[in-house]
Amino acid sequence: MASKDLDWKFIEEYVRERDDIAVLRENSAELGIDVISPATGAHLAFVAAACGAESIIEIGTGLGVSALWLLSGAPQASITSIDLEADYQQVARAALLEAGIAANRIRLISGAADQVLPRMNEASYDLVFIDAGADSVIAHVEHGIRLARPGGVILVAHALWHGRVANPAQRDEPVDSLRTLFATLAESDAVTVALSPIGDGLLQIVKK
Repeated sequence: MASKDLDWKFIEEYVRERDDIAVLRENSAELGIDVISPATGAHLAFVAAACGAESIIEIGTGLGVSALWLLSGAPQASITSIDLEADYQQVARAALLEAGIAANRIRLISGAADQVLPRMNEASYDLVFIDAGADSVIAHVEHGIRLARPGGVILVAHALWHGRVANPAQRDEPVDSLRTLFATLAESDAVTVALSPIGDGLLQIVKK
């Protein structure tokens, strides 16, 4: 195994995931939900804690794995989470309540993100987390930047798209969308950007 692969394996195994999150991860795998890795979750918690997030919006609820990680880093925060699958959201709500998150700090919206996001208030969130597929990633990030307050953070999961973005032979629509997004952000003076290989890739954006 190459040294970088060993490094990544070590990083993932270093994380001690809470039992409730680990159960949701197993259940997600059974349903075919592509959730963030434990190391990515730990990074989400770190960023949420570092920026003192009090208001979080998430695109892609799933069963609540990422929401629990985010709120483990910012236990004082309120979270709004958007997903098409209302049944999944009910599982997520139960998990958040079981973890001690007050009901008045949980807002789950069932619907398509491209229809919901335009109705959300501008510059209202400390942290925006996007985990909703690559086909619409450009539009989601545009909304994320609009929704984040100045100094707010936007995080995009699966930014390396299963190792395909780095492979020049891959030219499908999700890969092209991510590459276009990276190029556009690199030229923007409105944000500070970093791309991490953690998990399946994590794009990190700070709104200036």
